[in-house]
Amino acid sequence: MPLQVQTPTPVHTFTQRISATPRGARLARRLARYHLDGWGIPYDSEMSDAVAQVAAELAANAATHGRVAGRDFELRLLLVPDGVRVEVTDTRTERRVPEHPELPGAEAESGRGLVLVAALAAEWGVAERAPGKTVWARLRFDGTPGPAHLSPSGV
Repeated sequence: MPLQVQTPTPVHTFTQRISATPRGARLARRLARYHLDGWGIPYDSEMSDAVAQVAAELAANAATHGRVAGRDFELRLLLVPDGVRVEVTDTRTERRVPEHPELPGAEAESGRGLVLVAALAAEWGVAERAPGKTVWARLRFDGTPGPAHLSPSGV
């Protein structure tokens, strides 16, 4: 019988559809910080900074590379017992996310977002959906492997 792995049950969740624009990506960052603070993870903590950065990078990618005219992207935050999971869903199906992002050349003006996500998250990946895809990242309170290792207060 194959081993079945379950994701931890979330303690808190937040889901919001946001316009697929640069302004929407900035809003995703602010919403992440706001909701984490409400869940006991203070502003300017390492975990809040890391989750906000991941949310901003994934949202910017959705607004830039996953944009479909007239369609929003969705931000979802889940506070789970061992950390925070960030999910951003867009509706574009033909753009694939690289499994192993590489740091671009020194002169490149973009291309570092997923490298940052991979550095901050314990794990990240892509889940196909119809239509589109969900890019997700899980950050752990114990800091595996990124710097987001502070325990939340009051959770």
